[in-house]
Amino acid sequence: MLQSLQQDHQNIAKLLKVLEQKLAHIRNEKAVKYKLIAHIISYMQEYADRYHHPKEDLIYDYYVKFRVVEDDLSNQLKKQHENLMAMTDELSDILDIILLDAVVPLDQFSDKLEAFINAQWEHLNYEEDVVFPALKRHLTADDWRAIEQSWQHGNYEDPLFGHRVHEQYKALSERIKLSQPQEEE
Repeated sequence: MLQSLQQDHQNIAKLLKVLEQKLAHIRNEKAVKYKLIAHIISYMQEYADRYHHPKEDLIYDYYVKFRVVEDDLSNQLKKQHENLMAMTDELSDILDIILLDAVVPLDQFSDKLEAFINAQWEHLNYEEDVVFPALKRHLTADDWRAIEQSWQHGNYEDPLFGHRVHEQYKALSERIKLSQPQEEE
């Protein structure tokens, strides 16, 4: 389970890098495909907020209940997840307005996008640097089996990075492939 979360983090990092590029274009008053940004935010709502974060919460709740006395770790993560979900929803709403050709001040949008990107990076770094090492140290193989048995969502296929890319994410998938360094043969 932890490996799948770490893979999710690598995938989310790819998306954040695309968002950083788009943010730079917005700040430099270059043309931007807002639909691509909207697809990234949609993915974050569909996958990260509804699948990835609940999986993390399940693991952290188990960890707090059976392995640690203080629940600061879990509380901080739940607060981060709630904050990220609210930021994602807000960006989605703004993008919906932009895609309807309504006027939205670019500085307002870019500030919100930058705050979202920074919050996502902070969250990923906190989990990778603090939380995941603690889970590796303290959870046993039996703990992981118990957690997996209590996971209600099964093996949900990632709609962007899974074996089959959903139709709405095909352009985004191609954009990510283009931004990846090409491996030498």
